[in-house]
Amino acid sequence: MAYWLAKSEPSVYSYGDLERERRTEWNGVHNATALLHLKRMRPGDELLFYHSGSERSAVGIARVAGAPHPDPNDDRGSWSVVIEPSRALARAVSLSEMRSDPALSDFILFRISRLSVMPVTSAQWKRILGAAGRAPPTQGKKAGSRSRSRVARPRKRGAT
Repeated sequence: MAYWLAKSEPSVYSYGDLERERRTEWNGVHNATALLHLKRMRPGDELLFYHSGSERSAVGIARVAGAPHPDPNDDRGSWSVVIEPSRALARAVSLSEMRSDPALSDFILFRISRLSVMPVTSAQWKRILGAAGRAPPTQGKKAGSRSRSRVARPRKRGAT
């Protein structure tokens, strides 16, 4: 099984749209490199559904449900593949969070950001899914702010 990332502007087609429709033909890919990646997809492969544009976050997981095939509705030589939703991520993992993770430093998303379909290594896949299950990173404290710990502290027992 291989892993992929596919990007879509949420105002055009979102992960929520995929969940409602239960399956879709992933098409409209014209970049030669992205088409090479799409043609390598196989049924059972998984992909991160990434919202591009202002959101810039991995938001869900989909499964490739059919073999890639020429898109009969596109005279520019595009291909398409059927995908189905697997599950939404517990929380979205933002591009900035991914960029800040040294373990993802070689992620193709950072080098060729305009690519709409790209491979994801199994190590990157695990790292991103792990981040989706964790609390988001804190943005740092403001100068002079105090931390309010909710940790129970033992009371001092004094002589009465």
